[in-house]
Parts: sequence; structure tokens; C-alpha cells
Amino acid sequence: MLFGPRTLGFYIGKRFLLAIFAVFILCSVLIFLIDFVELLRQSGKYGEVSVVTLAFIALLRLPAYAEFLIAFAVLVGSIAALLQLSRKSELTVMRAGGMSVWQFLRPGIIVGFMVGLLTAMVFNPLAAAGRTAAESVYAEAFGKETNLLRSKSGASWLRQNGTDGQSVINAAIATNRGLTLHGVSVFIFDNDGRFVERVDGKRADLHEGYWEVTEAWVVRIGREPEKFDTYLVSTYLTPDRVADALGTMFSVSFWELPALIEVAEKAKLSASRLRIQYETLVSRPLLCAAMVLLAATVSLRSFRGGGIQTMVITGLVGGFGFFLLSEVSRQVGVAGLTSPWAAIWLPVVLVMMVSATVLLHQEDG
Repeated sequence: MLFGPRTLGFYIGKRFLLAIFAVFILCSVLIFLIDFVELLRQSGKYGEVSVVTLAFIALLRLPAYAEFLIAFAVLVGSIAALLQLSRKSELTVMRAGGMSVWQFLRPGIIVGFMVGLLTAMVFNPLAAAGRTAAESVYAEAFGKETNLLRSKSGASWLRQNGTDGQSVINAAIATNRGLTLHGVSVFIFDNDGRFVERVDGKRADLHEGYWEVTEAWVVRIGREPEKFDTYLVSTYLTPDRVADALGTMFSVSFWELPALIEVAEKAKLSASRLRIQYETLVSRPLLCAAMVLLAATVSLRSFRGGGIQTMVITGLVGGFGFFLLSEVSRQVGVAGLTSPWAAIWLPVVLVMMVSATVLLHQEDG
């Protein structure tokens, strides 16, 4: 049987799933409150925005932020589930019935693997869509105070060329993976490099061969400023190149990444960030299964033997150490010092091997 004895396997799997879900919900609530308080602070400093709008923005951004805590939730939830089984002597009864540690961990490992699989294939696309929508709502809510926003988060700068000459674009906020800019200033030069005009607009959308600037003020040397509902600025940039320059990985779903990687490589652009993100999502099922093994190394001791608190703290410290190692390895991969595959998979394989070795030593000596 996949779970071992059917009834017992489903019982253990349910305990793991409920504990993981409880930890994830608790962490998500804390993230929502922190983000909501930060949005309230920004609203009071940069412009009055309704509480409902701020809560909506925080809710849309929540899945993208909470996604980073999936592995942590699996680790802590697995520790909690195993400790609860141990506290009620259920693990002792299972061992007395002839079950090995690998048999009663199998349901937890499968649950962890499935949680990782679903978060990569289903939850991540939802989080990406929510993040994209949140960026648009945020830009609409705070876009009127672009000068203040620039000093807070830094503006995006983009140099480009077009049929009318070169131009430099400054945007307070880039959304929709860089295809929509808010709080835009465009400095346009002719083909000889001489300044021609400056265009300031509320928003700029990239189309094939041009940026469409809405509510644009155009200033030229020796002439009065002119107001246009829409103003076009030529460009040779394609949506793929702009997304590579200004886009965020949080707004790209798992299913979009392979095509974006292929386009970036055909355009001779760096695809390291995209590949790192893709490998991170692909490795997530195995990572969650590894977290169950890591949790088991510190959660199987009997309560009567004492030292449970020390073992749990050791497991949490080990988990944080692993997450730190993974982040360092990821940054090494982004910098191009190693392949994306090695940067993401080696820490996962390492923690699985170490956890399995510790469990074998604890069980078989």
C-alpha cells in the first residue's frame, strides 16, 4: 500500500497535513498584519488611501509573500505532528506493532511532497497573478505621489533607442513585468544626441514599437509646455527585453517560466534569474519532503526521556541554517558563479542525505 496500512496511513497523513496547514495559516496572518501596518504607514506618509483598498492590496500580495514560508511551514508542522504523536504514545504503539520509522514517516513524506507539488503548480500561479494585480492597485492608489515614492523605493531607469532617436525613461513604479510604467518622465534626444524634449505622464504602456504615455505634459526648449491625452515615444524594445530589465520574478508563474527562458536565451539575454526561479519551483516537492525528514531527526525521542525542548530548538536552528545556506547558494547561482541546477538542488540533496543518515544512526545505531 502507498501509505502502509490504509487506515493508519491516512490518520498519520491527516495529522501532518493539519499541522502544516495550521502553521502556514498562522504565518500568513502574521505576514498580512505586518504588510497591512506598513501600508497604513505609507498611506499616512505619501497619501490618503482607504483602509479597504489597503487591506485589498495586502490580501493580493499575501500569497506571494507566504509562498516563501511553505518549506518552513512543512518543517514546523511536521515537528508539531510528530511531537503530538509521541506525546500520546502513539509512536510507541506503532513501534511495538513492528513499524519502522520509515513506515510511519512515509505518509508524512508523501504529504510534504504533495504540498510542495501543489504550491509549485497551483499556488505559485495564483500568487503571481495576485502580485501583478496588487502592483496595479498599488500604483493607482499611490501613483499621484510619485516624487515622494521615488525617494522611498528608488525609481526604475531604462535607456532605449527608437526611430526618433535615443531616450531615457524614469518611472516611479514598474508593473506588469515592466510593460506598464507609472509616474513616467521621458528625456528624448535626436539621432545626434541633442536634447529634444521631456515628456511627463501618469502612465506609459508598451506597444509594438512605441510607448503610449497617457496624460502627458511635453516640454521643449523655447516653447510653452503642452498637454496631450496620449503621446507616443518610439522604441526598439520588445516586451521580452523590458520584462527582463524591469520585471519581477514574483509576477511570473511556474507555467510561464519555460517560455520566458527560451525567449531570453534566443535574444542573447541573461536568463540566470529565470532559471534559478524555475529550478526553485521544480525542487520544491523534494524540498518539502526533505523538511519532513529533517523534522523527524529531532522529534522521535520519547517524552519520558526528556530533552525534547533542546531537540526541537536544535531542529529549528538546523532549519534556519539550511534556509540560509540555500539563499547563499541561490545568490551564487544568480551571480553566474555556478549553474542554476547546482545552486538549487545541491542544498536540497545535502539536507536529505544528512537527515537520512541521522535517522539511520538513531534507529539502527
